[in-house]
Amino acid sequence: MIEPCCLNAEPSKMNFHFIAIGGAVMHNLAIALHKKGYTVSGSDDEIFEPSYSRLEAHGLLPDKQGWDSDRIHTGLDAVILGMHARKTNPELKKAQELGIKIYSFPEYLYEHSKNKKRIVIGGSHGKTTITAMVMHVLHDQNKDFDYMVGSQIAGFETMVKLSEDAPLIILEGDEYLSSPLDLTPKFHQYNPHMTLLSGIAWDHMNVFRTFETYKKQFGKFLRIATGGGKVFYYDGDPVLGDVIDKSHWSLMKIPYNEHPHKVESGRFVLETKYGSVPLNLFGRHNMQNIQGALLLCRDLGVEDHHFYDSIQTFKGAERRQQLLANGNNRAVYLDFAHAPTTVKATINAFKETYKYQKLVTCLELHTYSSLNMEYMPQYKGTLDEADQAMVYFNPAVVKRKKLPTLSPEEVQKQFNKEGLIVCNDSHELVKHLTSLDEKTFVLLIMTSGNFSGIDLKNLAKEVVEG
Repeated sequence: MIEPCCLNAEPSKMNFHFIAIGGAVMHNLAIALHKKGYTVSGSDDEIFEPSYSRLEAHGLLPDKQGWDSDRIHTGLDAVILGMHARKTNPELKKAQELGIKIYSFPEYLYEHSKNKKRIVIGGSHGKTTITAMVMHVLHDQNKDFDYMVGSQIAGFETMVKLSEDAPLIILEGDEYLSSPLDLTPKFHQYNPHMTLLSGIAWDHMNVFRTFETYKKQFGKFLRIATGGGKVFYYDGDPVLGDVIDKSHWSLMKIPYNEHPHKVESGRFVLETKYGSVPLNLFGRHNMQNIQGALLLCRDLGVEDHHFYDSIQTFKGAERRQQLLANGNNRAVYLDFAHAPTTVKATINAFKETYKYQKLVTCLELHTYSSLNMEYMPQYKGTLDEADQAMVYFNPAVVKRKKLPTLSPEEVQKQFNKEGLIVCNDSHELVKHLTSLDEKTFVLLIMTSGNFSGIDLKNLAKEVVEG
């Protein structure tokens, strides 16, 4: 358990420094503390968009890139350490030498929310979307709450909100490691009162070398939640079911499955006792997500008819079924799908929705797991429902992750998809995508990266313009 340092001090007198401030959650937490009146500084060796512009807009962009131990001084109340930094980071070493309190961001979020009701939403897939759904509904119903979510959501200025008065906090529970100094999963830090788990599918092979090791993290998480706690879980996942069955008897276990629905003219519609509820998102996996969000919101005091009023205006989190361009009987979507289970589920969702159009998919292999030949066989069959499929990887990323060299032929063999185009050059990939000659199609771009810096919105515009 971490010790409180200065969280009861007056905001105007508190001084925080962020090491690796450019991270998706890190820069949002920095902005949240800045808005509370704290003095905030930060550093990073590289900062990309949208973090760069957002930090600049709030006057928090470091004056130079890189690390500088002179930024660390005895006037700091605490340092918040991002996972991107290394143990040998000169600023971190200086903070340790000076005895300054060091938090990972999940540690800090817990410290802030000790007196609040904590709701943690986890799972290998769907956790961002479910968190976003719950936040959207609560916001739409004028409920006061704090939050942390891993993606930008329409209607919310930042991905983190911290206040003194909100009675509860909604937290996306990531299973990746907390910081270079704390190699425990982030969601182990939150000590939830209530949680939801959407499913378990092996990921993060760089730190969880076996599936069993990965699976154990969810069992440990439920042990933390034991003791008057409550877990909602998707009961269509046998692996998650096994973890639930082995959890403590005192944990209240509430299963859920797909929300009843139908598809009308390519649009997913919820079937409820109040009538049909049309949606702005699609796919059977999202019908599971909605059912989980419904149960959570019901437990938080939202009546079902109010939930349905709000969920029909939900348009998804950024990079989840995000429409980039539409025109000339062509549409281009961006999705965060990158792990085998999410790639398959996302493609199936698009195929079901756009059943009368040709579906072209383009997947970037960007994570350590996806570029690892020991893990890659799990992608076999994931692209089968696509009418035309492409896979891209950057050899420089493979090298940076210290993995063996990959060839397009090896990747093609592992996916086992007839007609699959594999590119390891971004210019070649752009040529393929902008020369598609079908008059009508949907292009689905899937990545957790950025295709080596390709401007995807501009690319999408070129694709629809033909």
